[in-house]
Amino acid sequence: MDPIPVVKFDTHAQFEAELRACIARSAHTLQLFDPDYAVYPLGSSEMDAALRQFLAGGGRIELAMHRSDTISLHYPRFLRLLKDFGHRIECRSTPRTLHMVTDSFCIGDGVHIVRRYHCDHMRGEACCNSPADCEISLERFGALWVDALPGLHATTTGL
Repeated sequence: MDPIPVVKFDTHAQFEAELRACIARSAHTLQLFDPDYAVYPLGSSEMDAALRQFLAGGGRIELAMHRSDTISLHYPRFLRLLKDFGHRIECRSTPRTLHMVTDSFCIGDGVHIVRRYHCDHMRGEACCNSPADCEISLERFGALWVDALPGLHATTTGL
């Protein structure tokens, strides 16, 4: 497939639309990083349906974050998803030494990406079918993932 031109965005609605498109285009892996996922629509019924479809098709999700309290306190749908598909979802928390990382991204199948340049702003870009545009974020995710520890579980005991 040919790369789809880069799409710039600067609103929450545009970000959500690009995120949904990235998930819809992906079949195998979703690798996400955000400090706290406060602006991700993980609590919406539409996102729940999209992620359930992705996971039911054999997909795998890896979430890295600095803090999991936003998800655990405000996204019960995502917690149910984690309970239902815990074998396909892994969530990790970064150590304090990495809390200076402030970008945010979702990489699908290593070739699609939605990235916000800074977690406090909605400005960002989306690229599809472009491994080259995903390369730096994939390396960044790999480095975060290696140092992160299991951080969010389907139950309070982690079982």
